[in-house]
Amino acid sequence: MRLTVLGCSGSVSGPDSPASGYLLSGPDMSPVVIDFGPGVLGALQRYADPGEIDIFLTHLHADHCLDLPGLLVWRRYHPTPPVGQAIVRGPSDSPQRIGNASAEIGGECDDWSDVIDHQPWVDGAAVEFGPGHTVLARRMYHPPESYGLRIGTAAGRTFVYTGDTAMCDAVVELAQGADLLMSEASWTHDPANRPPGIHLSGTEAGIVAARAGVKELLLTHIPPWTSREDVIAEAKAQFSGPVHAVTPGETFDI
Repeated sequence: MRLTVLGCSGSVSGPDSPASGYLLSGPDMSPVVIDFGPGVLGALQRYADPGEIDIFLTHLHADHCLDLPGLLVWRRYHPTPPVGQAIVRGPSDSPQRIGNASAEIGGECDDWSDVIDHQPWVDGAAVEFGPGHTVLARRMYHPPESYGLRIGTAAGRTFVYTGDTAMCDAVVELAQGADLLMSEASWTHDPANRPPGIHLSGTEAGIVAARAGVKELLLTHIPPWTSREDVIAEAKAQFSGPVHAVTPGETFDI
């Protein structure tokens, strides 16, 4: 399985990157996009047909989902529209939240079931996708209904994505023994300069990687106003394994 970074800017899209979006692809599987923030639909078109993907949504903050109304347009009005529905696995209120954003008139809700099969996450339950791959969702410590994802490949490797979360036991448990951990790192570690219960610092991302015993740490979700170099340095001070901050277009084999 291959991970391709479509966008990785935190909280908002940045001058050099869309907001959150990551493509999983591999033999004999439909491509899967994890999160679908602003700019992701355009970036996706370089790598895959948007009409042929399924989607995993970690949560419904705008920077993780608001290119989905554009995907509805693609599936409904493309000259050769895709057949059937795309699977969207996500929080329980995804149809209402995305339907509100896509509605023609304020206060109404666009029913997306003509093109989307919504399958809500169940905390702690694993589901199969593709030929023997699994995804397990765990609730994270973040204001809306939010999940981190643990992907197990048919080849026996493990990729974990934290989604958005503050420090919690669940994120360490989710990442346990992963071959590749992609962790958000939105802040430098200054508790006086950030509200609690929202995001990880570079220091905390490194602590999660060390406590979980992962093999490699990727940092993502760094906002335009946060120093990438400082976040990387913080993570390296806590975790002795490889540390890298992702950029759009990068690929990683899982």
